[in-house]
Amino acid sequence: MRSSPSAHRLLLSLAASSLALAAPVAHAATKPAPISSLVSAVDIPYQEFTLKNGLRVIVHTDRKAPVVAVSIWYHVGSRFEPAGKTGFAHLFEHLMFYGSENADGPFFGRLEDIGATDWNGTTWFDRTNYFETVPTGALDRALFLESDRMGHLLGAVTQTKLDAQRGVVQNEKRMGENEPYGLVEYAQLDALMPQGHPYRHSTIGSMADLNAASLADVQMWFKTHYGPNNAVLVLAGDIDVPTAKAKVERWFGAIPAGPAPVDVDASVPSLDKDVVKVMKDNVATVRLYRNWVVPGVNGADLPALDLAMSIFGGLSSSRLDTALVRNEKVAVGVKASIQPFEKLSLAEITVDVKPGVDPASVSQRLDQLLADYLAKGPTADEVKRAATRQVSGTISGLEQVGGFSGKAVTLAEGAVYSNDPGKYKKDLATYAAATPKAVGEAARKWLGRPVFRLTVEPGERSAADNALAGNATHRPAFFRDPAGPAPVAATPPAPTKIAEPPIEPVADLQFPKVEHATLKNGIPVLFAHRDAVPTVRVSVSFDAGNAADDKAKLGTGAMMTALLDEGTKTRNSLQIAEAQERLGASIAAGSSMDRTTVGLFALKPNLGASLDLLADIVQNPAFAPTEVERLRGQLLSRIASEKTQPMATAQRLLPPLLYGQAHPYGVPFTGSGDEKGVKAVTRDDLVAFHGAWVRPDNATIFAAGDTTLAQLLPALEKRFGTWRAPATAKGQKLFRMDRMARPARIVLVDKPQSPQSMILAGLLTSKSGTDNPVDLITANEVLGGSSTSRLTMDLRETKGWAYSAGTALPGVKETVPLFVYAPVQTDKTGESIIAARKDIKEFLTTKGVTAAERNQTINSQILSLPGSFETSSDLLAAMMRNTMLGRPDDYYAKLPDIYRAMTPAQLDAAARGAINPDRLIWVVIGDAKLVKPQLDAIGLPVEMGSLGE
Repeated sequence: MRSSPSAHRLLLSLAASSLALAAPVAHAATKPAPISSLVSAVDIPYQEFTLKNGLRVIVHTDRKAPVVAVSIWYHVGSRFEPAGKTGFAHLFEHLMFYGSENADGPFFGRLEDIGATDWNGTTWFDRTNYFETVPTGALDRALFLESDRMGHLLGAVTQTKLDAQRGVVQNEKRMGENEPYGLVEYAQLDALMPQGHPYRHSTIGSMADLNAASLADVQMWFKTHYGPNNAVLVLAGDIDVPTAKAKVERWFGAIPAGPAPVDVDASVPSLDKDVVKVMKDNVATVRLYRNWVVPGVNGADLPALDLAMSIFGGLSSSRLDTALVRNEKVAVGVKASIQPFEKLSLAEITVDVKPGVDPASVSQRLDQLLADYLAKGPTADEVKRAATRQVSGTISGLEQVGGFSGKAVTLAEGAVYSNDPGKYKKDLATYAAATPKAVGEAARKWLGRPVFRLTVEPGERSAADNALAGNATHRPAFFRDPAGPAPVAATPPAPTKIAEPPIEPVADLQFPKVEHATLKNGIPVLFAHRDAVPTVRVSVSFDAGNAADDKAKLGTGAMMTALLDEGTKTRNSLQIAEAQERLGASIAAGSSMDRTTVGLFALKPNLGASLDLLADIVQNPAFAPTEVERLRGQLLSRIASEKTQPMATAQRLLPPLLYGQAHPYGVPFTGSGDEKGVKAVTRDDLVAFHGAWVRPDNATIFAAGDTTLAQLLPALEKRFGTWRAPATAKGQKLFRMDRMARPARIVLVDKPQSPQSMILAGLLTSKSGTDNPVDLITANEVLGGSSTSRLTMDLRETKGWAYSAGTALPGVKETVPLFVYAPVQTDKTGESIIAARKDIKEFLTTKGVTAAERNQTINSQILSLPGSFETSSDLLAAMMRNTMLGRPDDYYAKLPDIYRAMTPAQLDAAARGAINPDRLIWVVIGDAKLVKPQLDAIGLPVEMGSLGE
């Protein structure tokens, strides 16, 4: 999937991994709730109506928060593109974000202005969609914006905008191709789809075709595909049908219908014989692929086939994971899944071969396992576990009204692809009723056909494989004759003047009440009620994190966390995986820089048994020697993989340069440690680390969901209240800055054949997270933290050198760094650093925050708060942040008044007092022979960087 502006910015994650020990917990005999009862609980009541111009409108009422999700789907994607115009649907999606006749300028700035959350636009083979969740009082403004670009776009589309967005899309394409395995999709489509098939080319398209897109093509595409009669609009949330009818008629009723939509059909092709291909790439591990084209979302066999793939390689307990990863230890990762589209889908199996193991033997073993699976089929228990996991995931996603997986998207997808907004419910019933016989038959029918066998191995990309990225030789459908001359752009009609509606009053955030309790052994418990879906989330959080890692053996914490669900004193790793799947539960352990957390997602009917499993995992890790060695190999492979990924490479290298290696934060921000430490860590080290950090006197339990504290507390007391701390001392982190000078410089890491350079710079601010520097964080929104920030608008919109660029202030507890990031086209690497330095310097000296920037930022921050805590997961994260940083429970409720009091001068003072731009250290990951001459001209010392072990 390709998408536009903000949600796909390169965010700087602070994730990692970690664990826990105590008395064994008895296994619960609680029987999981029947899957039929889970399915019956999933419901999205809706009503629909159609305007005279053909716009189909679907309405779902959900009053849990004063927000409305707006989701509009156009039934057009890349399979509708003509030869010579690949990538056009996605390019047009970008243009739709850059102003209409009555709302010119960047659309995403206007969305931020009204406090929109979960907003984006995406294009795929079959559809283009735009979505945002807005405060109820801003719904008219959102509908005005969507209707203006549906009915009144062309007068605002200029050659300048087309050229600018062409550059942005091309840099998005470079960014994808710069990742490991970045050419695989091109090879898959080339091999699996015959000439002329509309799914044969990637949605991102080719460079040559993007260059050929004309203003006349833009006009014709809009007139052909973007009429109201080719769209579905879903409104979900704080709205009812009478209100929706009045508002939609007001804003969309006068837009004339477009031409009758013409579908582009696509059969499900099959290979005549097996196809084998080997590619080389800058990858850390050999990856084996198996691909087939299978039915689309309306195919009768797809649900059963989806379950078959999940059982074979999707579940944690899958056949492939059990055989190749757990037992034989010849792979470090496996996956089997279906990528669904309207007319067809792609079935894919991948196996990442363990370094040092012969890939040919693993490939042969993979085919043996698949043949055995197809011959014998799945067991009833496997089918039930896979179906339960599918239903559980759907329930989790439906807690949101909008976003990528919420109610609005679910209804829209059913309407567009299947002419049935309630398709999701029929699918879930099909999953629940699936039998081993049906699943086995679907697998044999579709996976027993000829297969595309692809192997990607370490090495230099070939010219032929690089050329696949520009392949546009197919002849799919067309919206004009590709052999004919390009039409001359027409003069757009005179604009229709429509007044932009005001925003109605939006009440400040009412943050849910947070209740407190303490278990008998002293563990604090914080709880907030949220009953939109019948689920509960529980997080057992420890004051540890990546900052607690063993400096002598970096990666100790990551190994300990990774081993948590790989065996307890009474359960092995497979039993733990199967137990989660039967319960529809998910338990995951991980670390930020400051905290190590073991989180549980549970279905309400299965909460007791899920808590039993969580308690056993937290308190009783076995650290079985065989599992330690297996996870050691996986973690070493992960580190090697990070060194092939541009952003991860920079995240490994930069923090030690900023903090020094003695500081708790002077470790790779990926959280994985280093090879030397991972190789040296022993089982005794893991037990000791666990005893020092994962213990009741270092824990806090957070919970949110569809229960009450009165109901939850006895359940927690039963599982965690008797847990006793070991006699050994609790771990301590020493946050002391050394005085070593760290002058500004550029560190270049050579990545040959890179189509892009990854730039990541950083400095240490004068603030700690516990200072609660909300004014600095707000000022950063103007500098580089928002979609309309200075850096984003300069490097992405004005210059077109980057798909994304900006700044980030990671939410750490102690000294906060400022990161500057920009993946840019190779030939603009040096100029991009010069431009970024200039933008930052001017922001901190002569061109501070303007009144307009202050107002837009403050409005966005205040208005977006109600939509920011829609789910129990959002709520849980907020409670954990408040506790870690020493903030009161009502911190977010008081934020609006804090924001309103801010002035431009206050924001300038916060930024200038905390940031010294002359201390920025720049890390560049790129092709040194092309990049270094550019860097030498900047005026900063340039040194070659090495990731070492």
